[in-house]
Amino acid sequence: MNPSWRKPFGTFLILLLIAVWSALVLLASPLIERLHPLAQALVYLVAGIVWIMPLKPLLRWMETGIWRD
Repeated sequence: MNPSWRKPFGTFLILLLIAVWSALVLLASPLIERLHPLAQALVYLVAGIVWIMPLKPLLRWMETGIWRD
């Protein structure tokens, strides 16, 4: 069996996704800090969960080579 290039490339994409998402949240933080503290908590909670959504198809692709079901 030859090693697959999908796993290292997928790992790179995951790290890139985390870096880009973190930068977007960081850029939005001046707007978020104007909100009520409970609204800030909700925004950061949602932002902390939303980045996970693209991982399922990416992980599936890394394992099988198939992007969608």
